[in-house]
Amino acid sequence: MYLGKVTGFGTANGTFGELLQGVLPEEERHFLVTLPIAGWAHAAFHYLPDSPEVAVRPSHKTKARRLATRLLRTYGISGGGMVELDGALPEGKGLASSSADLVATARAIADAIGIFLDAAAIECLLRDVEPSDGVMYPGIVSYHHREVRVREELGFLPPLTILAHDVGGMVDTIRFNRSTALPPMRVRHEYRTLLDEMSAAVRTGDLATVGRIATRSAELHVQRHPRADFAQMRRLCHEVGGLGLAIAHSGTYLGILLGEHREGEERTTAALARCAELPGEVRVFRTLGVADYPPCPLSSGTRAGAAKG
Repeated sequence: MYLGKVTGFGTANGTFGELLQGVLPEEERHFLVTLPIAGWAHAAFHYLPDSPEVAVRPSHKTKARRLATRLLRTYGISGGGMVELDGALPEGKGLASSSADLVATARAIADAIGIFLDAAAIECLLRDVEPSDGVMYPGIVSYHHREVRVREELGFLPPLTILAHDVGGMVDTIRFNRSTALPPMRVRHEYRTLLDEMSAAVRTGDLATVGRIATRSAELHVQRHPRADFAQMRRLCHEVGGLGLAIAHSGTYLGILLGEHREGEERTTAALARCAELPGEVRVFRTLGVADYPPCPLSSGTRAGAAKG
């Protein structure tokens, strides 16, 4: 029996590309390490018990409709409703806009129908919908995005500023993730080492190592997918004292990681002026720290630690 309320709300953060993304030598497993940012997708779900199906606005967000229908039926809820999505994450840029839409949708529906979904339950629901960036988990995680399966929850870093350059256009993440081309085995072994080092660096808050590995991941990526702005951004990163570069491996952004120093605003202003000389757009992002995540709420409805079926 339905015991929820008429309308529910949900939100989910995006991620600035990835701190690291690659393929491991064993079993050719693709992975990434997230970089959560203060950019959000927002969802509202209006439950309509007499409606036979779910609709979505904007209408092209068909994956959200598919997820909503699956969630309702999984938990034995008849009827349908309307999912309304908005937020500040542009599509096709490598900011996990699609994953954030879906996670926000799942949370809105759970709010409306009176259940609590933890990250693992949302992950299970998304698994047959599309590859995911792991934004259902708080903080930084290593994630098997093609499998939609968390590898390890790594924790949080101090807040960072990202000075991001967008070369323009859009990248179809689904098509990108269908690629079967693999890097050479020597590179896959390097990715294994980089993942181990990145995991340790995040857990210990070692920003210098995080920046170094993120830069190396960007370098390996542009060897296969060249960017005209890479050399300039790397030089600028060095000149302004950045920690390193972070790239959207399946997007259009390349960013300079800046630590939170007393002179941080001056650094950002100076770097912005330099980036303005590049063709394209420049934007500043802020990463999320532990204080940016609310404590895990207590459910007033049915606690659902994992999706049925």
